[in-house]
Amino acid sequence: MLLTGGCFCGQIRYEITEPLVGARSCHCSKCRKVFSGAGSAYAEVQPDSFVWTRGGEKLTEYSTMPGWALGFCGTCGTSLCGLHNGSVHGVTLGSVDGDPGVQIDMHLFVGSKAPWDHIGGDAPQYSEYPPAD
Repeated sequence: MLLTGGCFCGQIRYEITEPLVGARSCHCSKCRKVFSGAGSAYAEVQPDSFVWTRGGEKLTEYSTMPGWALGFCGTCGTSLCGLHNGSVHGVTLGSVDGDPGVQIDMHLFVGSKAPWDHIGGDAPQYSEYPPAD
């Protein structure tokens, strides 16, 4: 399995060699700002399965909390990934070329979703975080 993706302007590209996991959409106010929409669409990458194939040095990081950051193209602004301690933790599903091979498993922070947002599908919806296992 090989997934590819990148930013809108094409200066940054990546490959993922293992299936994505844990696809989710967060509807909190921060994700709405970062993604300029109803929320995020994000899935985790498996360890050692992600590589930048072009333009990784053009990735700009924005720290969201200690140890965590968002990665986006410094030229076109496309949100590409989440980083944990400097390593790619997951990718935005909209940056994947074609079918990412996953569907949204859950919707988070729907208690603070935008009033104009109508969530479709049958994935579970949580007011904040899902219950702990």
